[in-house]
Amino acid sequence: MSSRTVQFKQVDVFTAVPFKGNPLAVIFDAEGLTAERMQEIARWTNLSETAFLLPPTDPRADYRVRIFTTAVELPFAGHPTLGSAHALIDAGYTPKTPGRLVQECGVGLVELAQRGDANGDADGGEWAFAAPPATIAPLSDAQCERLAAALAPAVIDFSSPPAALDNGVPWLVVRVKDAAQCFATSLQGAARESLAALVAEVGTHGIAMYGPHEAGGPATFELRVILLGAENIEDPVTGSANAALATLLRARDQRPGQRFTVRQGTALGRDGRVSIEYDDAADGAPIWIGGASVTVIDGTFRI
Repeated sequence: MSSRTVQFKQVDVFTAVPFKGNPLAVIFDAEGLTAERMQEIARWTNLSETAFLLPPTDPRADYRVRIFTTAVELPFAGHPTLGSAHALIDAGYTPKTPGRLVQECGVGLVELAQRGDANGDADGGEWAFAAPPATIAPLSDAQCERLAAALAPAVIDFSSPPAALDNGVPWLVVRVKDAAQCFATSLQGAARESLAALVAEVGTHGIAMYGPHEAGGPATFELRVILLGAENIEDPVTGSANAALATLLRARDQRPGQRFTVRQGTALGRDGRVSIEYDDAADGAPIWIGGASVTVIDGTFRI
């Protein structure tokens, strides 16, 4: 089989400090690769996602990306969106519109905006993406009872009832009483099996469990994302789940403010930080999901 060498970066996303966020493999110049070959490469990198950069087919877009987990292709995912943007700019790309990027992916066009220095340096530069629209489906009373039993001894806060959201990646979003409750359940054995069955029943990939920190804490909310389908892991930092959370809070008029932050990855020894900003309270206005990124590996890849 013939091969060629392309540019490659491994980027840590939702952090300015290497090894504290969610790593992403970015393969440049991926045109000519079949979906099967991309999936094979993604299994080999063995990261939560691998992004393949391609020329756009829509003239409004700066680039096109295909996103693969180790098991499936995703139409959209948050940390590959920010990580791909960082990698592209880090490689010297000049956006069509200064301070803006338009990504073409499976859900269509996703807009990104520069927040300060977009080089991912430790001085706080970052990009933010406009969260794609999401469907919201509340759980039934019976499903809520099963969920509460599976998460025990963690205590669900039903002032914001659990719901299944889909913005290109489907998540079961669950609010617990406080940040500490995020770590109160280990999800082992029968509890994990029960939760996995419920997650499949409502058509989601896993659970996004969040709880508020006390005032003055490290962030507004703590979030844990646990995949319970083809993959059976905890995700370090998850842009799509944070976007789903932000969308749900706005839909229920429970926003903690125009801007807030989320910490994720604590249970894995990471320290991911996600910034969320609402343009305004209107349903159609963008919700911006942002975070810093840093390049950890920069080299070439034989494909």
